[in-house]
Amino acid sequence: PWGLWVAHGSTTTVAAAVLAYLGLTLLVGCWWQYGRLVARGAAGGVRDALVTLVWWAAPLVLAPPLHSADVYSYIAQGAMVVEGHDVYSSGPSVIGPDELGADAAASSGDQWRDSPAPYGPVFLVLAKWVALTTDGRIVPAVLGMRLVALAALALIVWATLRIARERGADRTGALWLGALNPLLLIHVVGGMHNDGLMIALMLTGLVFALRGRWVLGSAVVALAMMVKSPAAVALLFVGILVVRRTSGPLPRRVAKAFAVPALVAGTVAVAATLLSGTGFGWLHTQSVAGTIHTALSATSDIGLGVGELTHALLGWDPEPVKRAFQTLGLALALAVIGYAALATFRSVRPWQGDRPPHPVHALGVALVALVALSPMVQPWYLLWGTAVVSATAWNGRLGRALSVLSAALVYETHPTGSTPGYGFLVAGVVCALGTVLLLRERRGAWPWERVPPADGPGRTGVPVGGTVRRPSALALPSMRRPGEPVGGPDGEPQRPTPVP
Repeated sequence: PWGLWVAHGSTTTVAAAVLAYLGLTLLVGCWWQYGRLVARGAAGGVRDALVTLVWWAAPLVLAPPLHSADVYSYIAQGAMVVEGHDVYSSGPSVIGPDELGADAAASSGDQWRDSPAPYGPVFLVLAKWVALTTDGRIVPAVLGMRLVALAALALIVWATLRIARERGADRTGALWLGALNPLLLIHVVGGMHNDGLMIALMLTGLVFALRGRWVLGSAVVALAMMVKSPAAVALLFVGILVVRRTSGPLPRRVAKAFAVPALVAGTVAVAATLLSGTGFGWLHTQSVAGTIHTALSATSDIGLGVGELTHALLGWDPEPVKRAFQTLGLALALAVIGYAALATFRSVRPWQGDRPPHPVHALGVALVALVALSPMVQPWYLLWGTAVVSATAWNGRLGRALSVLSAALVYETHPTGSTPGYGFLVAGVVCALGTVLLLRERRGAWPWERVPPADGPGRTGVPVGGTVRRPSALALPSMRRPGEPVGGPDGEPQRPTPVP
């Protein structure tokens, strides 16, 4: 339809895939080099970063779904709501050949065709209106979902800039890691994953919370929860912001901090569910994703390996063993989330001796831990924590690690959405290369000579005098203003900068 995305022969398909990989590599290389320029203060300001974002995102606007076929299941699930099917008890395969969304259901990935939706009612209502408006036709419906993704990208940019300003962080650097990130461009704009919408609403809720509008912030975070449930972690850190920024007896502040976000989120969740008409089935479909094995999930991989070993040695059923390791991983994730929350109040390791991390940065740490220990991990899940960390410490230790992982994980999936074995090999090579470059930079580039401040908080300009070792082609120097205390704004210990 529309003459777009017409199937071609195998030779053309292979050539297109090769060109797509070359283009992806060019994007990653340009992004990394741009980050180096930002770190040196030679990349211009926010306006230049926004212009770059527009140019990088523009070629993806009319492209077919890239690196994932999940958008077809989104459209099919929206059509299921229109047709009156229960999306929380069955998958797109129940759509009949003459019903709305039949083509999208047929195009859905095998793992989702018979799986109930793990998404909240807010996202399903959006998918419903896209399917209804486009009559379920593939090309218009995909473009409709891309409009949702572009709106999410715009909201991410808006919220990232405001959080970075609130935290006194470099806004250009925040955009580099949080919005210009190839992982986000490929999987949110190109692949139209609803994680982008979840992140956008979550960050927006944090903006309101940082400005003291706790109720509104909690309500917007609750909307993010009604897209995907991991956004619920942000409510804990909104509560911490309430405790830190209100006065009065501590028990009263703590009660207010956790009762208000919980009550607001519960009210929004109930209202959204009732208004959507999809029912409360989302409460028992959150474990659906865990039934799908992904190689990036360490707990699932270990559980599978141990399960197969015990099956061979002792004859045990491997599935309960795998589920036990997945449950242990989630328990550890909850422990890390709790630890990150506690660390915002007192100096505990790994921040002992330094200022405690800000609650927003601690949220980023918590989300990264949740992804690392989840029973199902997809490359774009890394964006949950990356988007938050980018606005608080884009060039801190965690930010640099996330930049390496972002550059590597874009290669894990094929442009068609499959996960070939060589994708993991290429991702491993890129990850190793990025790590080596950063370690080399850390050994050879510090300390920096004192430089005058540039046009934004936390920016580093060009040295007035003397010589500075030129950073390697892809390495990122440390971003700390001269004279800043050893504990950085993200609570990380950083190397002191001598003042000549």
